[in-house]
Amino acid sequence: MSTSSTVNNDRRDDAKIHNGVKRVLIFSLAYYPKYIGGAEVAIKEITDRILPADIEFHMVTLRFDSALPKVEQVGNVLVHRIGFAVQNPSMVDLKKFPLALNKFLFQGLAPLYALGLHKKYNYDGIWGMMAHSVGIAIGIFKFLKPRVKYVLTLQEGDPPKYIERLALPAWPLFRYAFTSADRVQVISTFLGTWAKRMGYAGEPIVIPNGVNTVAFSKEVPEQELIVLKEKLQKKKDDVFLITASRLVHKNAIDDVISSLSFLPENIKFLILGTGPDEEKLKLEARTYNLEARVLFLGHVTHEDLPKYLKVSDIFIRPSRSEGMGNSFIEAFASGIPVIATQEGGIADFLFDVVHNPEQAPTGFVVDADNPKQIAETVNNIVEHPEVVTLVVQNAQALAQKGYDWNLIAKDMKEKVFSLF
Repeated sequence: MSTSSTVNNDRRDDAKIHNGVKRVLIFSLAYYPKYIGGAEVAIKEITDRILPADIEFHMVTLRFDSALPKVEQVGNVLVHRIGFAVQNPSMVDLKKFPLALNKFLFQGLAPLYALGLHKKYNYDGIWGMMAHSVGIAIGIFKFLKPRVKYVLTLQEGDPPKYIERLALPAWPLFRYAFTSADRVQVISTFLGTWAKRMGYAGEPIVIPNGVNTVAFSKEVPEQELIVLKEKLQKKKDDVFLITASRLVHKNAIDDVISSLSFLPENIKFLILGTGPDEEKLKLEARTYNLEARVLFLGHVTHEDLPKYLKVSDIFIRPSRSEGMGNSFIEAFASGIPVIATQEGGIADFLFDVVHNPEQAPTGFVVDADNPKQIAETVNNIVEHPEVVTLVVQNAQALAQKGYDWNLIAKDMKEKVFSLF
């Protein structure tokens, strides 16, 4: 047999129907083990719960770190990494040359790379994770391969108008990512409205992100909590506000810092996370002489996060924009009250007695950009523990009933991936 015949036979073997197993190619800017956020967590939690015998997932994503292999199996995803890479880059390095070019490079390189993979693996479908990140790339692929079924997931946290402004230079391709989608899944009704406005002809399927409700609701050994309280120097009468988020404008951490000026000195603020606004926020704390009351704790692992929630008293993120926000549901599951706005997708799950009298209250609502109202709400929670108990119970029940990853994965398989 000639070499050419062998290659052709191998290609046919790769491309054939795989005994009923579907193959799906995911487009995502980043993936495990580094530089992950809520979208990447969602991909892994969902794909890990779908048997490889049912769906075999592949992915094209950016590499960034030269120590990472170009091709690697991560759970139930065969990851193909492309783009510029340097040795062990930090989050800051991702915004510098040459890594800063990767997001732009991905839009043209990813569809070309995906065409080569499709020729080899004959994918039954493609799955785009966030139009903001991969819309142009997936639009190009879908234009070239219109018969391949395509699912778009929207998880964006930034305001849609802001995203649309960024996409203007390639607007026809960006919009095509919506209009050409065979199915759109969104994590909130807010994002479903955006999909319709952008031209998606169908009805978006709302399936929120999940959380590990078991991990966040289970008891933490008392000794571990004592050690952490000592580390954070929490006194008997101290009240800890806590947030876990990227330090960016949309998350309104600056408003929480401002609110401390209207609150007693025993109320302090734990900030978990990093981001481009970190130095600006530290300057604000210094300007208002609040350094002793605002603790910047940096990155805390997801495994340690439940402990920090357990030693805190109120979770707060008065977002200016939000696609959904897993951190709110994690706080629900952990059993502490939540203060938030009802911007974007938050309105799907955070209700209070004033704004949503027809719903069982699950949190405390404040208006965006209103530090005084934040202070009033904190005081209200501290002064009325009997009200807080009922709200926390409702929130925990909602988290366990509607946001468990096993339920989310089941819905994705039955309602979304059934397309393939």
